[in-house]
Amino acid sequence: MSQFFEIHPETPQPRLIRRAVEIVQAGGVIVYPTGTTYALGCAMGEKSALDQIRSMRGLGDDHHFTLACRDLSDVGSYTRVDNSAFRALKAHTPGPYTFVLRATAEVPRRLQHARRKTIGIRVPDHPIARALLELLGEPLTTTTLLLPGDQQAMTDPVEIRDKLGHQVDGIIDAGPGGLEPSTVVDLSGETPEVLRHGAGDARVFEA
Repeated sequence: MSQFFEIHPETPQPRLIRRAVEIVQAGGVIVYPTGTTYALGCAMGEKSALDQIRSMRGLGDDHHFTLACRDLSDVGSYTRVDNSAFRALKAHTPGPYTFVLRATAEVPRRLQHARRKTIGIRVPDHPIARALLELLGEPLTTTTLLLPGDQQAMTDPVEIRDKLGHQVDGIIDAGPGGLEPSTVVDLSGETPEVLRHGAGDARVFEA
């Protein structure tokens, strides 16, 4: 059975953040808030945890995983960012956007898009997510908590515990989650391409 943490969404309790990070460091999978929907997260190099997430969500090799990062310095370590991409990242992070960029050698190949060698990057604007990333000291591999057959992400932490309590290692209850995932923008080509419309305003990339 997973551990269940009730963490304040604005002033996270350090003791509980530390316990959640310990689960990640031990190779576990957690459910945590991102500022848009709840998400599944694990350590970047944990193959078994990644396989667990793939199985839960029914994901194939063409799925773009996301690295949730503390700030732009993390982004620069794991992706190739040209000047135009950097300007976009600086203007829209932290926030409800996921950006697809070319991955560096620091990103395990199993996380990259199988053909394009890209990775999603997000700097979340949620106190709990930011506290987790700060204490962890590295990105979280993450994906929206959207289960096979569902049209929307799960929003109720108690329902999440009832349904996934035996499939994940930790669940953070930060109150109701959002329904809209992040807006996904591909910055790996010559011009930005909106891949998914979500909580962020995509019009700034479609002009």
